[in-house]
Amino acid sequence: MSWNMWLAFLAAAVVIAVSPGPGAVLSMATGLRHGYAVALRAILGLQTALLIQLAIVVLGLGAVLAASATAFLTVKIAGAAYLIWLGVRKWRAPVELLEEGAEAREARGVYLQGLLVNLTNPKAIVFMVALVPQFIDPQLPQWPQFFIIAATMVGTDMVVMSSYALLAGRCRRWLRSPRMMKAQNRVFGGMFVAAGSLLAASSR
Repeated sequence: MSWNMWLAFLAAAVVIAVSPGPGAVLSMATGLRHGYAVALRAILGLQTALLIQLAIVVLGLGAVLAASATAFLTVKIAGAAYLIWLGVRKWRAPVELLEEGAEAREARGVYLQGLLVNLTNPKAIVFMVALVPQFIDPQLPQWPQFFIIAATMVGTDMVVMSSYALLAGRCRRWLRSPRMMKAQNRVFGGMFVAAGSLLAASSR
C-alpha cells in the first residue's frame, strides 16, 4: 500500500470514527459513569468487534451478508433490539452513587457491551465490503495490506473513542448529584433507543 493510498484510507477511517454512533454513545456513557479506566474496557470490546468484522470481510462472508436480505435483516434486528435493551436499562439505572463493590460488578460487563454493540451492526460489515477493496492493490501481497488496514482502523477508532470517554470522564465531578445522574441516564438511554430504532427502521 502506497503512502498516498494509506493517507486516503486514514482520512476515511477518521471520518468513520468521529461520526456519531452507538460506539461513541457507549464510550461517553461509560466514561461519564465510571471514568476512563473502565471505559477503556468497553472501547477494547468495540475494537475486538471491529477486527472480527474485518476478518469476516476478508474471508468473503461480508459479501454474503451484503447480498442476503434475510441474513442482513436478522443481524440488523438483533442489533437494534440490543441497542434498545441497553437504552431501557440505562434509562432505568439507579441514580444513587454506587458502592465500590456494586460499581465493580456493573463495570465488569462493559467489554461485552462494547463487543456486542459493534458486532451486531450489519451496516459496519456492509460498509467495509464497499470500502476496503478500494484501498487494496491487487498487484501487491494482500495480507500485509489487510494488516495495515486493520491497524489503521483500530488505532483511529481507539483514539477517537478514548477522546470521547476522556472528555466525558472529565465532567464526572460536576455531574455526580442524583439529579444530574438521572438526567445522564435519560439522555444516554434515549440515545441508545434512538440508535436502535434508526437501525431497525433503516432499509439497508
